[in-house]
Amino acid sequence: MFISLIQKRRSIRKFQRKKVETEKVDMLVEAALRSPSSMGRNPWEFIFVTDQSLLEKLSRAKPHGSAFLKDAPLGIVVCADPETSDVWVEDASIAAIFLHLAAESIGLASCWIQLRERMHDQTKTSQDYVSETLDIPSRLKIECIIAVGYPDEKKHAHKKEELQYDKVYLDLYGRKS
Repeated sequence: MFISLIQKRRSIRKFQRKKVETEKVDMLVEAALRSPSSMGRNPWEFIFVTDQSLLEKLSRAKPHGSAFLKDAPLGIVVCADPETSDVWVEDASIAAIFLHLAAESIGLASCWIQLRERMHDQTKTSQDYVSETLDIPSRLKIECIIAVGYPDEKKHAHKKEELQYDKVYLDLYGRKS
């Protein structure tokens, strides 16, 4: 079942104008909170955004690659506290992947919006822009926003033959099986 889930999951940037039901949001919350973290430190925190005016503002977090968020019914801001764990980036990324897979498993689509190390404009980081918009404490770092909703586009699964098997080695780098 997991393999079929990852085989069909694709990044979707067009969503139906349909609210994500509370029960499904609750499932996503549970999935995020069940994600593993180094030494069980759980440095992540999540902001589930459904307010359309806030989603519109967040869609302007960076010049490219975030505009589609304004048409999503749900955005999940994935943050973490670097003081809690020195591998907060990894822990937040794992939680984000759990959210993507959970969304797919319950009939929703999603797309990652990278924010860490990105700029809002020439003078302000995406981190600062989103933190100001959502009143996020300065101790937290933002890894990404995940746009979530019912898909309004269909993408076919990547074919197995198109996977980059040339990047896989056996025992030593460069050794093919």
